[in-house]
Order: sequence, then C-alpha cells, then structure tokens
Amino acid sequence: MTTYLVTGGAGFIGSNHIRYLLNKYKDVKVINLDKLTYAGNPENLSDFADDSRYRFVKGDICDEPLVNQLMEEADVVVNFAAESHVDRSIGSPDDFIKTDIFGAFVLLEAARRTHIDRFIQISTDEVYGSIDKGSFVETDTLMPSSPYSASKTGADRIAFSYFVTYGVPVQITRCSNNFGPFHYPEKLIPLFVTNAIEDKPLPIYGDGLNVRDWIYVEDHCDGIDFVHRHGELGEVYNLGGDNEKTNMEITDYILKKLEKPETLKQYVKDRPGHDRRYSLNCERMHALGWKPKHDFEQAMDKTIQWYLENPEWWQKIKSGEYLEYYKEQYEKR
Repeated sequence: MTTYLVTGGAGFIGSNHIRYLLNKYKDVKVINLDKLTYAGNPENLSDFADDSRYRFVKGDICDEPLVNQLMEEADVVVNFAAESHVDRSIGSPDDFIKTDIFGAFVLLEAARRTHIDRFIQISTDEVYGSIDKGSFVETDTLMPSSPYSASKTGADRIAFSYFVTYGVPVQITRCSNNFGPFHYPEKLIPLFVTNAIEDKPLPIYGDGLNVRDWIYVEDHCDGIDFVHRHGELGEVYNLGGDNEKTNMEITDYILKKLEKPETLKQYVKDRPGHDRRYSLNCERMHALGWKPKHDFEQAMDKTIQWYLENPEWWQKIKSGEYLEYYKEQYEKR
C-alpha cells in the first residue's frame, strides 16, 4: 500500500489528482494537507469523504511540526500547495514567497529527514517567462516575470538543490495552463464560462492576443503519475497539451458554445508584466511514451458542461470576494 501526501489537495489540480489516484489505484492511501485558503474547497472531494483510503488534514505546509508528523506516514509527496494567481501576486507578493518558497523548503527538509521514496514538485511553464517563437525545453534558462512565477521558480530550484545536495528523490514537472472541473472561477476559462452563463461581461486583458498552451487537468494528473513511474530522479519534465490558443480564441469558443453574443466581451486594462506567450516543448515526455489523451475541443465541451451542471458549486464562490477584488483592481478601458 503506497501512501501519498498531497499538499494543496483541496485546490483545483490537487483535488483532481487525488481523484485520479483513488479512481485508478485500489492499493493507495492519500493524505490531503490543505490550508483551505480562498481557493481550497473541501467540497471538491466530498464524494470520497467516507473512503477509508482518503484522509483530509487542515493545515499549512509552513507548519513544521505538522509536516514532520505527516511525512512520517508518506511514501510519495506531491506538492501542489501554492498561491497561484498572478493578479494576486502583484498585490500581495509576500504571501507567495512564504507559501511557495518557504513552504517547499519545510516539506523538503521533512522529506530529507524521513527518506521518502519520491518528492514530486509541481512547477509551471511560467518559470521560463515569455517566448515569441519556438518552445521552451527543460534545460532553458528560467526568466520568471511576476512574483508568482518567481516564487514557483524558487521552489523549483530549491527542490532540485535538495536532490543534488541531500539525495532527496525529487522530480519536477512544469505544466502549461490547466482547465477542467473544480477550477476556481478567477482564472480565464472558468470565469468566462460562468460569466457567460450568467450573461455577465467577459473581461479581456489588453488586446486578448496573449497565447497560452492548454491541457485538460486529467491529462496533467496522468502526466504526473507517468513521471513518478517512468521518469528519472532529479529531472525536469514539461507537460503540455499542444493546444496553443490566444485568450481571444478561448473567449470566442466559449461564447459560441454557449450561444452568447459578442457584446459580452469587455476589454480591460492589461495587467503589469503580462507575458505574451508561453510554449512548452514536450518531446522528452513523448519520447518516454506519454501524450495527452484528450482532444482540446472535446475537453472544453466537457468542462463547459460541468459548469452548466454544477451551478451550486461556483455560484457560492462567485458571490464572494473575488469579483469585488477584480472590480477594485481593474478599470474598464
């Protein structure tokens, strides 16, 4: 029986990864350590509440005694815990430095002392910065542009240093933009889908031509699991969906699918330091035998349908503080 300690497991990707593990493997246990900040939602895994293989622990990855205790039970650590919204990092960078960097350090120190089997650090394509042409490979220079991406870069490199210096069995994954069920509606796709459902404006930064690669969250989870089982220790692996789209293309797809008018588009002031294009070269993963399983349009349709069928999940969230924050920070162009 393998015991996973999944940090940030009440968030979007973390909860989907726990769901992936429990559905795919019968001989696993999962400890979900989550602080339950604004984006953490225990309802994401409510259907596993009575599963003896699953345990939720409310706590902070910066809490050394708690982390040390839980690490004693773990075979594999998957660190999703992070402050992750670029807009928020611009206004409150200190929260990101503490959670993303110091929190990773606390986890790695505990892992070093307990000699776990694997420590998987979940990084991001944003550590590379922006690229006009071509795609980033795993050995390219890291040039983060926001406090968020800088904090993720710090955690990424601290994890690698613990492999080199102490022999902690670290692997690092850098993934492109995720989408899918349980995505907190401050990010582009869930915000635009839910706004369109409610006939509210879709706030488009700048000219809407910033490019991102998109991957369905279940494919990301599959990629992490693949790295764990087939990747080498101390290595970095890019996980992308090979679906580069401008923000405008995403907006148009959502409006067309929901049969909503173009007049819902609302152009807003661009955010500071907004990277123009992210792009990952994933040939290393492909050579190992992994590729995403989901077609982009089919996955988008599944995602949109999930939000249509689960209004009670996202309406409670959107009635809260994020929309007020957004309103205060960004004025109409």
